[in-house]
Amino acid sequence: MLSRTAENLYWLARYVERAEYLARTIDATLRVTALPAAYIGKTNEWDSALLTAGVAASFYQTYEEANEHNVVEYLSFSPNNPSSIRNCIEAARLNSRSVRTALTSEMWDTINSAWIELQEVWSKGTSTREDLAKFLRFVQETSLRFDGSAYRTMLRNDAYWFSRMGVHLERADNTARILDVKYHVLLPEEEHVGGPLDFYQWSSILRSVSALTAYHWVYRETLKPWLIADLLILNDTLPRSLASCYGNLVRNLDQIGVAYGRQGPAQRHARGIRNRLEHSNMNDIFQHGVHEFIQEFIADNSRLGEIITKQYLI
Repeated sequence: MLSRTAENLYWLARYVERAEYLARTIDATLRVTALPAAYIGKTNEWDSALLTAGVAASFYQTYEEANEHNVVEYLSFSPNNPSSIRNCIEAARLNSRSVRTALTSEMWDTINSAWIELQEVWSKGTSTREDLAKFLRFVQETSLRFDGSAYRTMLRNDAYWFSRMGVHLERADNTARILDVKYHVLLPEEEHVGGPLDFYQWSSILRSVSALTAYHWVYRETLKPWLIADLLILNDTLPRSLASCYGNLVRNLDQIGVAYGRQGPAQRHARGIRNRLEHSNMNDIFQHGVHEFIQEFIADNSRLGEIITKQYLI
């Protein structure tokens, strides 16, 4: 496969995954801000949404205040935000057009129809909460349709493996960032763990990664920070956990290595991260510091992206 084709497939999958994650983040933030002020506390949940998306610095270059209108506009439609949902879907369509023959008809139809519908939503706007909710559902359903189409219709060859690599690398980064915001930034110092604010913020995080029901199935307990961290970091039965993402990344990289007849630094780096996750436990992570652990993971995950680019995409 040409490196250009591999790059388009890889970034197509990343952009679709990123758009879904932003939609989930906005939806979860709307749920928390709809609660009475006594439950929300002094935190600005829209600030936390920006921090989770990694765009707080660029946001404040355009806006002065992080309120619902400004943040939803910036994360959803702003042309000045490279990672806005609108820009992600447009970039996904551009990449899919470049590799049209490598995609199945179902995958192409999903991206193309999403792009067409996005133009209609953009022209009409989302002036009401109901309109916004419909838009966020549309983005999440687009990602699910694309993911399902890829799983059900693609040949298990290098095109499929590069696409899945993009999904899991992006997903791991997103899960790590939302955990980091919670532990290091979001919870005020005067709030004690287990308080009302803590409960609703953790619920919001689990909703962002579709893990609220999974948490209760696995632990059958009320929300506890260390159990939530265990679920999202180490439990490889949860598709969005760091351990699950890296199990899939290692498998996909190994399959590419077999197909191309050689291993390389990307395979070794991914195995190193997976092995560290497999041999970690929550006691060690809490002693080391959750923020420090996640920051190291985010840096390693970003480094893997750079290695994959050098090894296969240029």
